[in-house]
Amino acid sequence: MAAPFNADEVFEIAEQIERNGAKYYRRAAELALGDHARDLLLTLADMEQRHEKTFAAMRADIRENHPDWCADFNDPDDTATLYLRAIADGRVFDIKSDPSELLSGSESMAGILKTAIGLEKDSIVFYLGIKDAVPEQLGREQLDHIIREEMTHITLLTRELAAQEGPA
Repeated sequence: MAAPFNADEVFEIAEQIERNGAKYYRRAAELALGDHARDLLLTLADMEQRHEKTFAAMRADIRENHPDWCADFNDPDDTATLYLRAIADGRVFDIKSDPSELLSGSESMAGILKTAIGLEKDSIVFYLGIKDAVPEQLGREQLDHIIREEMTHITLLTRELAAQEGPA
């Protein structure tokens, strides 16, 4: 059996993913050429910041109102725990790294968008990995909403990428 995670750790990882995303988008907006791209990136940064606040609120609610679930992450077959351990160890993606540091200023807008799409995919994979372990009454619906928003981010980014790259 893998070393268990608790709900507090799970939602802290989620908050960090969102902080990283917001920081990346803000830095990318500084480098963006054109108001449209800059506005899109700043909008995405704001959305990531809202997601972080949602996870912080979920975490606080669980800590305060469901300390029994907070102590032991509900993962009877260890799938989510093993997945979370791989993330925490940096084997899936490194939540401790700052993706904004990937931006040197010499990237093309297409490169910035491709990296952003990858970051969004990573966050969706993480949220899908923990979703089944989050009880309905503790915020699964909020998690579903965030997953849908992250999917919308990918749609916006791919649309912008297509515009940057021109017709095929």
